[in-house]
Amino acid sequence: MHYELILDFGHGQRQGHGQGNEFAVIAFLSVNSLFSLSKKVAIGYQRCDYYFRQTFMYSVQEFYEKHSESLGLELVAGEKGMNRKIKVPEAHRPGLSLTGFLKSHAGKRLLIFGKVEIEYLRDLDSETRIERLDKILKNQQTPAVIVARRYRPSKELFSLCGTYNIPLFRSNMTTMNLISKLIMLLTAEFSPSINYHGTFVEVFGVGVLIQGDSSVGKSEAALGLIERGHRLISDDIVKVRKREGSYIEGFGAEVTRHHMEIRGIGIINVAHLYGAVCVRDNKSIDIVVKLEAWDDQNFYDRIGAEDKFCDILNVKIPYHVLPVKPGRDVVLLLETIALNHRLKGMGYNSAKEFKTKLLELTSGRKRKHDLLKKEPLGSHK
Repeated sequence: MHYELILDFGHGQRQGHGQGNEFAVIAFLSVNSLFSLSKKVAIGYQRCDYYFRQTFMYSVQEFYEKHSESLGLELVAGEKGMNRKIKVPEAHRPGLSLTGFLKSHAGKRLLIFGKVEIEYLRDLDSETRIERLDKILKNQQTPAVIVARRYRPSKELFSLCGTYNIPLFRSNMTTMNLISKLIMLLTAEFSPSINYHGTFVEVFGVGVLIQGDSSVGKSEAALGLIERGHRLISDDIVKVRKREGSYIEGFGAEVTRHHMEIRGIGIINVAHLYGAVCVRDNKSIDIVVKLEAWDDQNFYDRIGAEDKFCDILNVKIPYHVLPVKPGRDVVLLLETIALNHRLKGMGYNSAKEFKTKLLELTSGRKRKHDLLKKEPLGSHK
């Protein structure tokens, strides 16, 4: 598995790019370890955001190991082709291709044989079956063939799959249920994904991705939230995936799940220390909060009337910059941001309401002033 390291210096500018197997090993370690091992991309990382983008490669073997039980799959032929790559999240039935009409045939999809296809092949003579099936399978692009309802594949299909090293499976599911579930699983596996550096927590039911420079206090803030009863999803490396084309889901790597790295303490298991109620495996990312050291030269928004957003996999996520310094209760501020986000979702915006009241008050005073100017002296006696 490969990872690209993306350094984002703001405003969509991306610099630096490394690819190699070493990222698969060190991506789940701390970012400090990453930059100490990868010299070619260790350039000013404290002044930029960074994340990892996974280069997706999905083989039939991986698919079989992960989903064979839920799909009721049984491998019957083509064992040597298990390393074939599934290139598109699609599955289809051969349909008219069995009649010899192969124009616009999509050979990269998983091929599903249902009751109709099996019975149609049975009505053909052996020579015709071989000819039709050979035309469909000889392009060597079909990743795998699945026969639904646990029908016994014809000997010609069995032989050709063995000859071309195309994995042949049987499933106990009905044809339409099999296709629907295949597409759902493949769509989830092929959905765009990247790995972000940060800490992901659930606060009052809101998924909060905490980002910021190294040592700014992301893990410590998350630990304070956990102490108050909120939940940890992932620390240090957050795997982000686009679900159903509409929302972003974050989750942790299997190795680091439910663990945190606290400087001066080391690795801790949050589930063991605080209980299973304080962790969860995944959550939609609802807001992004970037912690940064307080800078007196910077202007920080004090009203919040204008919403800010960041782009994650082409989905706009509400974005907040939270300056931190000694004396500021970061945990309380993060809770306030989460609660305010929930209020906005219910149609109540405190900043906009304040702005409206201020404008009404200002316009009322102006009207009263204009009326007083128009009235002649002594008219009010």
